[in-house]
Amino acid sequence: MTQPRQFVIEADGGSRGNPGPAGYGAVVIDPVTGETLAEAAEYIGVATNNVAEYKGLIAGLKAAKALVPDASADGALQVRVRMDSKLVVEQMSGRWKIKHPDMKPLAAEAARILPAAAVTYEWIPREKNKHADRLANEAMDAGKRGKQWEPSSSTAALDIPRPSTTAGLPPVSGPPGDAAAGAARARAALSSRPGAATGTAPAVAPTPTASPTAPQVGWAAAPDLGAPATFVLLRHGETALTPEKRFSGSGGSDPELSATGRHQAERIAQSLAARGTIEEVVSSPLRRCRETAAVVAARLGLEVRIEDGLRETDFGAWEGLTFAEVRERYGPDLDAWLASAKAAPTGGGESFAEVARRVAATRDRLTARYAGRTVLLVTHVTPIKTLVRLALGAPPEAMFRMELSAASVSAVAYYSDGNVSLRLLNDTSHLR
Repeated sequence: MTQPRQFVIEADGGSRGNPGPAGYGAVVIDPVTGETLAEAAEYIGVATNNVAEYKGLIAGLKAAKALVPDASADGALQVRVRMDSKLVVEQMSGRWKIKHPDMKPLAAEAARILPAAAVTYEWIPREKNKHADRLANEAMDAGKRGKQWEPSSSTAALDIPRPSTTAGLPPVSGPPGDAAAGAARARAALSSRPGAATGTAPAVAPTPTASPTAPQVGWAAAPDLGAPATFVLLRHGETALTPEKRFSGSGGSDPELSATGRHQAERIAQSLAARGTIEEVVSSPLRRCRETAAVVAARLGLEVRIEDGLRETDFGAWEGLTFAEVRERYGPDLDAWLASAKAAPTGGGESFAEVARRVAATRDRLTARYAGRTVLLVTHVTPIKTLVRLALGAPPEAMFRMELSAASVSAVAYYSDGNVSLRLLNDTSHLR
């Protein structure tokens, strides 16, 4: 069964006078990557705050629907709407009656856009709705000038500072998949701050809810939640491409382990056997992972289960090339890829955003399947970094700030209430 697409919509509206000059703003966010997928804003003339808020909701729902061709089909889309309008949230949730004649047709229009089962509503405080609020204010400012809001002039996403361009950053010496490949870029990115708007909004992470009953996160909640599903994340051993720092994904050749890689697999097998905690072994379908997993599983007396969602990124035309070769041949495409998680490698490769959605869906399946168990996942750089990034709630550019060596071990624990705890990252002590 196809997994539904999931979006977060944040919407707002305002009126300067109530009633007075009014406008709305809405943003559609990918809850996995934190990326802004669509923005909408409009000056609507003289109206009340509540009318503008409903207009923002309608615009957000329509924008989400436009991103999924079969959005009206049952189970194709799941949307979580977050607004600081208690009135809209409670009325659309069915807890408050809609009495005002101006609200009834707007609520009915919003309800018709997507199936009722596909949409949930959540109230958030105003300070957590800055992106949509600024869009609404930009729309009202444009209306004051006698114009309509234009995406190219928006600075709404800058409320959450994120590096949005590679300008001025030092070059990376190798693919971000290899250890230390993005170190120079990472140091610069950590201290960078966005300047003026560039016309393409930087990625914006979903805003946490303000619910007083929200569970604690990480270790603070762990003692009372029972045994988590623990994923021990093993990057495969070296291949001939690894020491040369060549892009090696799922779209090119399928290299085998080198002699060094096989030795690394034996060392990690010995180490994991001594710990005695692994209960299952799951592997990417690619050969280098299957070979690594087979060595470990044989030592542990376990079978290997193949999981396609753990495969590496498809690097398209960059497969087998060094970072310098990609820079020389596909410079503009490489710059775009480094600047945005939505940009894909040349020749039909996968973007980091696409990989994140795939990996998150795989994570959800595996945590449900292995609740309370410790499982070895033998996979690749991008899936491991993605799992770590998502566990920490870090932005997409965090991918360039992690070092992950061949045959290294990381670990993430997933608790039954949704809490996540990063327990280990890039451990190579078993290789020394």
